[in-house]
Amino acid sequence: MLHGVDTVQVMATGTLIFLIIGGIGVGVLTLALLGSGVLHLGQPDVDGPVSLEAAAGFTGAFGFGGAIVNELLGGRTPGMIAAAVAGGALAAVPTAWLAARLSRAARNMRTDATPTRDHLAGAIGLVVTPIPGGGYGEVRVRLAGQPVKLNARADQAIPVGARIFVVEALSETSVHVETY
Repeated sequence: MLHGVDTVQVMATGTLIFLIIGGIGVGVLTLALLGSGVLHLGQPDVDGPVSLEAAAGFTGAFGFGGAIVNELLGGRTPGMIAAAVAGGALAAVPTAWLAARLSRAARNMRTDATPTRDHLAGAIGLVVTPIPGGGYGEVRVRLAGQPVKLNARADQAIPVGARIFVVEALSETSVHVETY
């Protein structure tokens, strides 16, 4: 209290508008990131010359950057709000460029080929469920660095814990093995 009067800091209307713009940008960015991967919204090739991520990054940075500048200047006049717009644009352009580069890099990232049953032959692993002669048990092998549990057949019985060698992939989930 200052001389019996409550001092309340009032947020400028311009700042509130900038914060709403920034929030919309964050919301659009969230939908862009989740929508294509999780929610299966949209087609990644329909972005056109400007990606949705870049537009969302621009909008978010423009809104939040403008809000910061507007509060620092105490944006109560049209000139101060124009300066806040300029400050928001100054923050938004590099953010949009970075968002476009990062989203393009993520979309065009090279990855290893998906392993198939052809990659199982020659794998070494362990028996986790005993394999009876002529019957099925279970083995654990590493495929592309990941442990994979498979049904396994062998010509002779193989006990739990024995090291095995995959001779042939009978299907996507079963293999023919021998002791190693």
